[in-house]
Amino acid sequence: MWRWLLIAPLLLLLVLFAVSNMQPVAVGLWPFDLTWQTPLALAVLLIAALAFLLGAFIAWAAGGPSRRRARARIRAGEAAQAELSELRAREAKRVEAETLARDQAMYAGTGSRAVRVVG
Repeated sequence: MWRWLLIAPLLLLLVLFAVSNMQPVAVGLWPFDLTWQTPLALAVLLIAALAFLLGAFIAWAAGGPSRRRARARIRAGEAAQAELSELRAREAKRVEAETLARDQAMYAGTGSRAVRVVG
């Protein structure tokens, strides 16, 4: 809904511009001997659209190094997360083995067996 509140006046201005500037103009391409007749509004809007697309491409290309650094940092973060998970699993196994060894040592002379409930 809010989008249309912004777009509608711009579209109205665009249509009014196109209707108000219908006189034909000759558009030529300098190094070549090409010339064609087109309404003024079409020529102006076409040039504006091409300039917009060129600017969008330049902005996208300028953001390339930032996107590359971001992807590298994401990969580094994922590698660090995997290493952390591996270290936590290794530490949990070590603690479990130490606890089991300590329990077995504690009950070794009594004749009873240590029972671990894992859950």
